[in-house]
Amino acid sequence: MLVKQLTVGMMGVCCYIVSCEQTKQAAVIDPGGDEDRILDYCASEGLEIKYIINTHGHPDHDCGNGRLKEATGAEIVLHGDDVTYFSDPRIKEYFSGLGLPPSPPADVIIKDGDTIKIGNEELQVIHTPGHTPGGVCFYSAPNCFTGDTLFVGAVGRTDFPGGSMRQMIDAIKERLLTLPPDTIVWPGHGYGGLQSTIAREAQTNPYLDM
Repeated sequence: MLVKQLTVGMMGVCCYIVSCEQTKQAAVIDPGGDEDRILDYCASEGLEIKYIINTHGHPDHDCGNGRLKEATGAEIVLHGDDVTYFSDPRIKEYFSGLGLPPSPPADVIIKDGDTIKIGNEELQVIHTPGHTPGGVCFYSAPNCFTGDTLFVGAVGRTDFPGGSMRQMIDAIKERLLTLPPDTIVWPGHGYGGLQSTIAREAQTNPYLDM
């Protein structure tokens, strides 16, 4: 699997373009802005965007969904718990304050253990609730795209509606730290750095002592 990391949008989201070298099929994970940059990169590499995948439903991570879908016809992918949660009018109103474009509805609703096939490559869905009810990470050895669940030296915030620090820390310990130690951590924001490993986070991330 080929991985291209782009920092996009007004909130510095780490967007990932993951692709199959043989078939040139690709998925865009968390297009949080700068859609033209994403599209230009894919065009320059001859990539066909098959999926637009969100690690969770916060607007800073999915505000580019509509533009990419319009341009490519790709299917939007989101965990079922976030589909339900972000359909609540009160939650929509709360997050509308960011002033970011809302995402169209998800075309593909995923759950824990599902796989997303991109050419000859696959992403495994790991449900890691806590930042949002339907927060997920995507694993394809040796890569793990951790969204706003696990950062370099930190974890996602849980003070938004639907958040739970205990739930998130448990999910990280039980679902992510059990991955191979050399697994590359690709976070949803580059607050403490743009890349890490599971071994490094297990040893040095102060939040995981909770």
